[in-house]
Amino acid sequence: MTDPLSALIDQEWDMSLPAPATALVAALVAHGGDSVAAVLFYGSNLRSGDMEGVLDFYVLVDSLTGWRDSRPLALATRLLPPTVEYWEVPWQGHTLRAKVAVMGIDQFTQATRFDGMDTTIWARFTQPVMLAHARDQAARAQVRAAVVQAVTTATSWAALLGPAEGTPRDYWEALFKATYSAELRVEKASRGVSIVDHAADRYAALLPPAWAAARVPFEEQPDGRLRPLLTPAERERGASAWAWRGRFGKGLNIARLVKAAFTFTGGVDYLLWKLHRHSGVRLELTPWQRRHPILSAPGILWKLKRMGAIR
Repeated sequence: MTDPLSALIDQEWDMSLPAPATALVAALVAHGGDSVAAVLFYGSNLRSGDMEGVLDFYVLVDSLTGWRDSRPLALATRLLPPTVEYWEVPWQGHTLRAKVAVMGIDQFTQATRFDGMDTTIWARFTQPVMLAHARDQAARAQVRAAVVQAVTTATSWAALLGPAEGTPRDYWEALFKATYSAELRVEKASRGVSIVDHAADRYAALLPPAWAAARVPFEEQPDGRLRPLLTPAERERGASAWAWRGRFGKGLNIARLVKAAFTFTGGVDYLLWKLHRHSGVRLELTPWQRRHPILSAPGILWKLKRMGAIR
């Protein structure tokens, strides 16, 4: 019998994939062949339903060299997942664009664990996501278990970092505020609120079964407010553990940006597009900066901070 949290995930996955996303997924699977265990469609375009711009996918593979026949790239992905690519696919007279993150399916499962230091994977996949492709039922079950684990990890942290008592919205907003603060982000500080606004009923429905699955004890008040039954000592330990993740997160993001300079085809143009989209800041790079992204990175980051594009 399916537990309530898994049933909610399955309900999201049973929705129809938009035609442009279907075309992109077909191109990804054709490229990776049998090494592709699953493809997940997520991000702002899924939330808004807008198929323009750059669509976001995660490709989960059994073999990193099966995706791209490059041992150095496979090693880089193994050491610092995921590896990100920019794709353009012609479709019905248009050009479809996608940001494609590639990692091992085993790495994905590991990254959704509560005790991990990296907050980025589970924070993203507690948000709306569709299973765009699964090679077989075993792959589907493995990915579903990882996404369920991402949600229980997120909501466990929400209980520790959120208020002593509040609405489901209060806990989700506290969580996303914390995860965005733990990363090097170009989005505005209100980004976490807008994420919840896109699917407030969904997040409200997810929280109680996720806490039950994570074995977080809680009480529901007659007015619908929730109260996790956590001791002050548990909250203090949680805040201390999160502080370490906050310090680790920005350094990890910088390391990924450095890696992307070597492994992300079209990465400079993509990052400038994302910067402008989320912050409104339009940055023009010199030819030298484009040729030497590593050497110019400190100056660019300093300039972006002066412009208020990053925190």
